[in-house]
Amino acid sequence: MSQRYHLDGLLQPAYTRYPEGRLRPVIGVTANYRDGQACLSEGYYKQVEAAGGTPLLLPPTTDVDVLIEQLGHIDGLLLSGGADINPLFFGEEPLRALGGICPERDAAELMLTRLAEQRCLPILGICRGIQTLVAALGGRVAQDIYTDAPHLLKHSQEAPRGEATHSVRVEAGSVLYSLYQGHGGGAARGDGDAADLRLLVNSFHHQAVTEAGPRLRVVATAPDGVVEAVESRCHKALLGVQWHPECMGDEGMPLFRWLVEEAGLHREACRLHGRVLTLDTHCDTPMFFPQGIDFLQRDPRLCTDLHKMDDGRLDATIMVAYIPQQDPLPLLQGDTPLQPFDYANAVFDEIERTVARCPERLALARTPAQLSANKAAGRHSIMLGIENGRALTDGLHGASVAPAHNAFPSAGTPDDVQRAISALQHFHSRGIVYVTLCHNGDNRLCDSAARSEQTHGGLSPLGRELVAEMNRLGVMVDLSHAAETTFYDAIEASTQPIVCSHSSARALCDHPRNLTDAQMLRLAQTGGVAQTTLYHGFLRKAGEADILDAMQHLQHAVDVMGIEHVGLGTDFDGDGGVPGMQNAADALNFTRHLLLRRFSEEDIRLIWGGNFLRLMAQIQQV
Repeated sequence: MSQRYHLDGLLQPAYTRYPEGRLRPVIGVTANYRDGQACLSEGYYKQVEAAGGTPLLLPPTTDVDVLIEQLGHIDGLLLSGGADINPLFFGEEPLRALGGICPERDAAELMLTRLAEQRCLPILGICRGIQTLVAALGGRVAQDIYTDAPHLLKHSQEAPRGEATHSVRVEAGSVLYSLYQGHGGGAARGDGDAADLRLLVNSFHHQAVTEAGPRLRVVATAPDGVVEAVESRCHKALLGVQWHPECMGDEGMPLFRWLVEEAGLHREACRLHGRVLTLDTHCDTPMFFPQGIDFLQRDPRLCTDLHKMDDGRLDATIMVAYIPQQDPLPLLQGDTPLQPFDYANAVFDEIERTVARCPERLALARTPAQLSANKAAGRHSIMLGIENGRALTDGLHGASVAPAHNAFPSAGTPDDVQRAISALQHFHSRGIVYVTLCHNGDNRLCDSAARSEQTHGGLSPLGRELVAEMNRLGVMVDLSHAAETTFYDAIEASTQPIVCSHSSARALCDHPRNLTDAQMLRLAQTGGVAQTTLYHGFLRKAGEADILDAMQHLQHAVDVMGIEHVGLGTDFDGDGGVPGMQNAADALNFTRHLLLRRFSEEDIRLIWGGNFLRLMAQIQQV
């Protein structure tokens, strides 16, 4: 019997090796839909398979539970070509030139794409797929490119589908450029601009992208200006092309290899997040409590909510009670302004109420062991911190009133010292893991890096008393926001290593909030850690910062201090967040960039909180 029809013979290669199947990234491919059938042209799945991926057909559905389950089983998403998109999704009425639409696909794929992007899944959109990608992420698509510009090139060829019929110019420096530079065949240098790339493509469309939107940018156009390719503005794995590379054999293969490689990175990032405990050491979400936010719902105002932590597979965050420097403080309860001590308590009360509403997915923690136990039980963790020592010194019953203009006495009265120590002990009993000694402005404890009047010349006598008590209680001393004089005073006064929960490198961005190389070295010498932060003004002096800038600051910290003394404190919801690491859902993209920089799994474990938690455990042992 022919081997072709011999089942055991066909399976023999799998049976004679272990494991039977080699793991390949799974690429979900959206199905076309016609005449009651979900179907797919063979080029899509054959190119995915040839590129080293495992294609998986995704039939159209608007059942959100099904969509989310589908996304949980794939490593990358391929949006295939097909019919026009209904213009009602853009708030437009149909033009006469609108082609046939496919109601079964439109809402299903727009929903799928939005959910996939929120989970940092790699996405490749082809023809209709580029339009779906753009529409789902806030851009716009023309119903018919010829209606307003009848003299455009012919974009719907009658030639065979594998034949190139016009050229596109690819922007130098783009991901698409890197895929085709030196590829040969259909790729050639342009005549007009040696920096760009001229690529020969096929063409089957009359709709096209007109506005890429806030998350994507145009990287290729036809000679008549029609948009031919877009990619992520945020250094994510998002790419869309207007032509049909699945019909172009080897000429289309670079795009499919890119998708499969990125899907492999995504799979590895997800597996790392399953094995490694991921901790963001500084989050200001309680600043939004006065606006009535609900942490358990996806909220566009928030960088960190439970949905986004799920999307990014972020295990834990240290959520701080931030005490503004000036009174009155924001209203948290009713119409009565609270004093700093009571304000911090009210913040922690609200966090506890939130956790109690979702005990199956959310829990408080105060030790590294509790974080690990929560992760094993499938729960995200919230740790508590205080930002600005005013919570320990201002608004206490019987305490002396803080003088104006930061003209603080060099030391508090004995009663003030005892009240401050009692306040610290109270918050320790509530579960705080650190106190950031100051914010932007001097307080009773110390001088600040910003808006300082050099009130104490560093750490005040009262500050020294509280640092000693933090050492005794096992509460971490956080020197982010502290002046350099305070930094060195506190390191000398503390019997335990100190932390900087959200500070970047002054060598790369000259801002007093950032740490000098000398401070970093001293921090490392004394066993402390510095957590790179994502506030744009601490990453770049000019222009918009992004995740690549954050990576440079992290790398600089590693180079100066060593991998055992670094980490990440995003400052999410306190103006932290940059393109590529805009919110908690982007945590997987952060890990993707660590992998691209060839950090090992152990390195990534240390960066994602391992160093900070090692130090926390050491300090709490007292």
